[in-house]
Amino acid sequence: MPVQLLKIIEGRSETPLPSHLQKEDLKHLQEGLDHTNKYFKGTVILSYPLTKLGDGTDFFKVVLQDLDNWCSRINSINILIYGKMAQDCAKVIRHGDMFVVAGFKLARSPTAREDGRHGCHLEVSEEAGSSIYVRGSKHVQSLNPFKFSSVAPKYVYTPLNRLKDGTIVNLYGIVKFFKPPYVSKGTDYCSVVTLVDPSNVKLTCTLFNGNLDSLPKIYKVGDIVRFHRIKIREYNGQMQGITSAGFASLTFDGTVGAPLVPRTSSKVYTFMDEEQKTIEELRVWAASNLSISGPAAKLSGVQPMLFFDLTCQLVGKAKVDGSSFLLKVWDGTKCPYPTWKVPVEARDLEGEKVLLHQLRNLTVDILVYDNHVQLAKSLKLGSFLRIYSIHTKQASADDIEFHLHGGTCYGRGIGVLPDSNPDVKELKAFLESVALAESQNMESMSSVELDGTFNNVTDLESHLQRCQQLSVTVLTDHQDLSNTELKTILNSTAPQQYRIRAKLRSYKPQKLYQSVKLHCSKCNNLREVPDGDDFDLNLQSSACTAPNLELQNTSWYDSVMWTTQDHKERKIAIHFVKHDEMLQQPEDTLLMIEGGTLKEVWKLTKRFKCVIPVRSTEDDLELLDLSTPFLLQGNIKYYGCKQCSTPKPIKSLSSIAAEQRPSWEPTEIAQVLGIEPLQYVFVMRFTLVDGTGALNAYLFDYEKFFQIPASEILTNNFLQQKMQMTMNTLCPPERKLDDLPWLECFIKSYNVRDAVKHQVYYQIFDTTVAEDVV
Repeated sequence: MPVQLLKIIEGRSETPLPSHLQKEDLKHLQEGLDHTNKYFKGTVILSYPLTKLGDGTDFFKVVLQDLDNWCSRINSINILIYGKMAQDCAKVIRHGDMFVVAGFKLARSPTAREDGRHGCHLEVSEEAGSSIYVRGSKHVQSLNPFKFSSVAPKYVYTPLNRLKDGTIVNLYGIVKFFKPPYVSKGTDYCSVVTLVDPSNVKLTCTLFNGNLDSLPKIYKVGDIVRFHRIKIREYNGQMQGITSAGFASLTFDGTVGAPLVPRTSSKVYTFMDEEQKTIEELRVWAASNLSISGPAAKLSGVQPMLFFDLTCQLVGKAKVDGSSFLLKVWDGTKCPYPTWKVPVEARDLEGEKVLLHQLRNLTVDILVYDNHVQLAKSLKLGSFLRIYSIHTKQASADDIEFHLHGGTCYGRGIGVLPDSNPDVKELKAFLESVALAESQNMESMSSVELDGTFNNVTDLESHLQRCQQLSVTVLTDHQDLSNTELKTILNSTAPQQYRIRAKLRSYKPQKLYQSVKLHCSKCNNLREVPDGDDFDLNLQSSACTAPNLELQNTSWYDSVMWTTQDHKERKIAIHFVKHDEMLQQPEDTLLMIEGGTLKEVWKLTKRFKCVIPVRSTEDDLELLDLSTPFLLQGNIKYYGCKQCSTPKPIKSLSSIAAEQRPSWEPTEIAQVLGIEPLQYVFVMRFTLVDGTGALNAYLFDYEKFFQIPASEILTNNFLQQKMQMTMNTLCPPERKLDDLPWLECFIKSYNVRDAVKHQVYYQIFDTTVAEDVV
């Protein structure tokens, strides 16, 4: 019988092992040695589901721990079982069982480096004459495999101050910081968790899994986690944790007195009575030693320029462009500021139209970017979310915007909360009362508002005719001003402000990308946006200076240098800025590059948050000439004003790296480097007519008029198309003047004098394109 269950009578096995077999020690298992009459004995610490190979052969894998060498760095080995023996073992094997295998074949393990086990594995099958003997962890009194009993193994948990490089351990820890799961550069999801425990040692764990549900379900700082079979490695003098084969986790609420309900996706796990005491002790310690309170998480309490976590319900979502996605959420409270409504097509907005209208004054639009888009698309309407590190930006003098920026810096991300979560239960009860009060306003809604569509072509034509009589622009201030005819304005002295109602007869430049300029707010100079060829030439010129080896690997950045294989044999140096003496995740990292080409620089911007082109001097790194960008972030190049900037040494950046939460925002980088940043602006000339006269008014705008950032228009095809569609609405091509829509806007007149002549100019201000146009 290839698989036998050993029955214990008076402390001895009823079926003794064959006398010719000799026990083999784990450390003596080596390829090339004769193991014909050897057996290996261990305890089952892990087993995998029974599966089939490509040829239909049954396959079962278990992991055995050598109890005689459990203190060794490597004390476990993989056992691969094939055919009928795999079926038999899968029926009876339990964690903690004693397992004896004889007649095995030894082969090199391809997973040894990843799982930290023995460099070889044992291959077992009936065809090879193998035998397996199993004894339950509580002495089995029956040979019937369906009555086979076992007890859960007693796990040993290692304090964080006793971790050793290369070991696989079990541990408990309190979450001090975490990044919600996000899609890594490969296909797996990744989560980063920093743990502490009463030993006052910190452990950062980087966890990967192709299944999102298999990662720890952490909702907030202060949660308590239990990790089984996590691999420890040493990096830059600090211990780090990474997932290994068989990794499993439980998560508990870290609040003192909260129910001991573990969060896990595993259907089978062990939780011993003595572990309850461990969790309670960790809760008490955390309450006294950790600061786990965060910023206010209610919309009614938000302020401009704030980063905060929000617990909310999702009621609408829509695709905006390839790199951003819209989430409409509410938490039952009203934001004290007017909020920006992201312009999207009605057909693209998912959500119940009745509910969206009902909650229109309570919802806020959160625009999520880059690596968060994929998860945002998968969210179910009605689900409860915790969105981490939302940024409120001042859109105008009154309005604020909500953004979840790309990357995972400061724990940015989105978590889905289950209905059983205490915060969700509290929020649901509150939302139900708010929704009941608001629903009484629904009776006054028209059918057009409810449907969001028009019933027939006649309705659509009628709507278009009405739109032609209405303004396609919105006035954002000075509502007390009355309309003034253009003829009156042309005959008046400057400077003055006016409100007008006119039509856009023509505009320049016709090629809209030519309207984007760079403007210095300090000296008021305008310059053209340099093209890529100029940038590339400057990079090539700086590459002639070899990197200074004495400027590499300082206290605040690590350096890597290599020589290209082309005929020029360029030397390239990349300096990665550190935070807390550690390198950050690529999406949070600022780096500096010497000797790179334009192509190489753009490759780096796709992976890292910020890139600064530099060159070496005798004493420090320095910026290139300010005709080139001083910073690249994503697709945007940031320039400085040559006239107003006083560049400082690159080491000035170390002050930002030393901050508790370095954001690497372009304005902050420019300030410490002594750069007066240039802003991207739209500069256009509109010819306006109203039947009494015609005048040329200039549009000078950063992002308010078109509701499009001028800094992104040159690199974003979607925004270019959106801008072109807007202009086609304001000034439809090949349309008669009478058919053009009306624009209602503010203009101001001003004088420009020089030694030769005096002229009056007009500029559009405090006006924006209506949301239903863009």
